[in-house]
Amino acid sequence: MKRKDAQKMISRLKDAFKSDNEAMNALEILSSKALLLEESSSVSVDNMSDFPIPQELVDLSEGTALFSDGACRGNPGPGAWGILVQNARGDIVLKSSGVELKTTNNRMELSGVLQGLNEILSLEGIDRHRPVFVYSDSKYVVDGMKSWVKNWKERGWKKADNKEPENVDLWKGLDEVAQKFSSLYFIWVKGHAGHPQNEYCDKMCNQALDESGI
Repeated sequence: MKRKDAQKMISRLKDAFKSDNEAMNALEILSSKALLLEESSSVSVDNMSDFPIPQELVDLSEGTALFSDGACRGNPGPGAWGILVQNARGDIVLKSSGVELKTTNNRMELSGVLQGLNEILSLEGIDRHRPVFVYSDSKYVVDGMKSWVKNWKERGWKKADNKEPENVDLWKGLDEVAQKFSSLYFIWVKGHAGHPQNEYCDKMCNQALDESGI
């Protein structure tokens, strides 16, 4: 069930059981769980005019592009991630978003990339042995995957000060899924600078939060 459908159903049940405190408490719990449902859709249309093919895919004439963004209203606070997957023909083959009740901006940035890579692995027609380019406006994510993670792993998932990295659960998840790709590249893009795919992912994040009533 999609998040917005679940929320509509819960809203109707609240109206029906508003005089029953026990039922209302249970529905509040269900409402919180519903916010964690993902909104996903798979499309196959010509989006080249709106979403130009990334130069890396143009140069190779093959591969997959993952665009990801995260947002948080308050830090910590409710947050969301949004992803867009594009093939070498320029088709948008998947777009998805998710919401968490209490999180941070960095966790949402990491969660978007992690979710996106996992979804790419589940897509039919996507060859994990072809190059996958991950575009993010988070230097935290890009620098982490390009250099920090390697050093952390060598130290037993410890930083230079012998402390555990923040969000280590997500870093470990990203490192694990990254091993499933033959060629995975992380590319930083400037946020809120007119980059079409990045702007769309940001829009998905905010829309997911708005639809969740946060």
